[in-house]
Amino acid sequence: MNQMLQDQDVQASEVQTPEVENASDTPASPPVVEHPRFAKPQRVAFVQSSWHREVVEECRIAFLKEIEARHITNVDVFEVPGSFEIPLHAQILAKTRRYTAIVAAGLVVDGGIYRHEFVADTVIKALMDVQLRTEVPMFSAVLTPQQFHETEVHYDFFRRHFSIKGVEVAEACANTLLSLERLRGQVAAGIVG
Repeated sequence: MNQMLQDQDVQASEVQTPEVENASDTPASPPVVEHPRFAKPQRVAFVQSSWHREVVEECRIAFLKEIEARHITNVDVFEVPGSFEIPLHAQILAKTRRYTAIVAAGLVVDGGIYRHEFVADTVIKALMDVQLRTEVPMFSAVLTPQQFHETEVHYDFFRRHFSIKGVEVAEACANTLLSLERLRGQVAAGIVG
């Protein structure tokens, strides 16, 4: 029995262990980015169209994840029938003074009683008007594709696209709120204005 253990020990010592690959060859996880913090809590309204919900919700999901990483955790989500209804809801929400920003998301495609270019253009212009009247920043992820066919390929493409737009609109929202917070502080301190 002892001989067997000794033989196993000799065999184990003769076995060469594979060299560990260079640690720099292994993919590293992306560095964690530390985003600036706000002086005051921020509250954002996210208004999304229920038209093509399965596509538009990808924007909301990505937005919520990214905006939380940017230290904004107070987000209220509102759903409206279509993109055309977004500006009125945004205006009413802005007038409450409860929100420091409002984000709109929708997919405008051909069909219905209005042309899609008209609807998208009208929504963007109306959001700009609300923003200037209320001084509550508005952000748009209301998109109008040149062509949209109700096929799985198009749905998959636009789900991915709306996910990217969700991250982008969260970044724009957080950066604008930081900039406005700084500017309003400078105005209050008499540095600007």
